[in-house]
Amino acid sequence: MFLDDYHSRTGSRLCISAEQASRFAKRVAGDFNPIHNPDARRFCVPGDLLFALVLARFGLSQRMTFRFLSMVGDNVPLTFAEDDDGLIRVRDDGGKCYLEAERNGEVTHDEAVVEAFTRCYVAFSGKNFPHYLKPLMEDQGVMFNPRRPLVIYDSMGFALERLDGIAPGLQLVDSSLAVTGKRGDALLEFRIIAGGEEVGTGSKKLVVSGLCPYDAAAMDEVVEEFYRLKSAHEAEA
Repeated sequence: MFLDDYHSRTGSRLCISAEQASRFAKRVAGDFNPIHNPDARRFCVPGDLLFALVLARFGLSQRMTFRFLSMVGDNVPLTFAEDDDGLIRVRDDGGKCYLEAERNGEVTHDEAVVEAFTRCYVAFSGKNFPHYLKPLMEDQGVMFNPRRPLVIYDSMGFALERLDGIAPGLQLVDSSLAVTGKRGDALLEFRIIAGGEEVGTGSKKLVVSGLCPYDAAAMDEVVEEFYRLKSAHEAEA
């Protein structure tokens, strides 16, 4: 399974080390958000990795909604379980819930289909910054703190007309950023394409914290650092 390198399992519990999480973010998602660096002060496991592990465990459903309730730290023992109310929850040993997933419709456990959809969704997420968020912040005249950029998942969901899409891809349809004080809620809406036709739609909500006035020079430095890290990683691969 392609996720084997990005987690370990002990009995019924699963752990994700900071190094595994960082590798997933860079290798699979193309995500160089510094919050996923192993030495980050506020390190957290990528939400995309939790999403991928849910799909690997429970399959891909036609309609799914994910709510990210808290950030997972380094090597936290986690259980992935479907509760009596039908919701899938990711919890630690103390009962703290990090993720809730709701699903309905048909389900496929075909590993090739699940992996293809996971990879296309995660690749789309890798474009959150700078591709999608930078223009939104610039339009609103705000940006995250360039010294401590913090962009995290709030929720996401999708609806598929069918589950046999070959080589699916996601295309951005619309985007917006609602600013309240130092917080921004970014909404990205997308469609899912397979075989040249639309097979589904979805959206995701991101939270951008610590907003300050937009500074073009500072943003350019952040973008340059993103591409520097990306090039360095690709050179090592």
